[in-house]
Parts: sequence; structure tokens; C-alpha cells
Amino acid sequence: MSNPLEAVHLLEDKLKKLLSNYEFLKEENQVLLQNNAKLHILLEEKEQQLKARDEEYKLLKVAKTIEGSNENTRETKLKINALVREIDKCITLLNS
Repeated sequence: MSNPLEAVHLLEDKLKKLLSNYEFLKEENQVLLQNNAKLHILLEEKEQQLKARDEEYKLLKVAKTIEGSNENTRETKLKINALVREIDKCITLLNS
């Protein structure tokens, strides 16, 4: 590198490569951010589906215990008491 002109050309080439890499990484980052946003939306949908299924399961479990099987009489009474307490809370909130 005895020639300053060679040094300038070499520096110019390195800057072009850096700018090229920067643009590539910038575009890749944008794509990854979009994928991340899509995955967050999908995760929220799946969490909502899970909550809905959990509620369905709880209702089905209550329905099965209320059905009257002799084995689950105590559990049925506990569920009914819990439902009555929840209804009482709702009524209290409505009256306030």
C-alpha cells in the first residue's frame, strides 16, 4: 500500500461491501419482524382457543358431576356451592 490511490480504492470497496451487508441485514430484519408479528398473533389466537376449550372442559365436568353419579356426590355439591357463590358475587356487583 505504498500508493495512496490504492488505499482509497480498497477503502471504497470495503465501504461498498459494508453498505451491501447493511442493506441485506436491514431487509432480513424487516422480514423477521413481520414473521415475529404473525407468530404473536397466532399465539394469541391459540391462547384464546385454549381458554375456550378450558371453559368447555370445566362446563362439561360440571355437567357430568351434576348428572348424578353417586361416586361424585361430594364433588357435585362443591361445584354447586362454588357456582352459587359466583352467582351471589355477580348479583352483588349488579346491585352496587
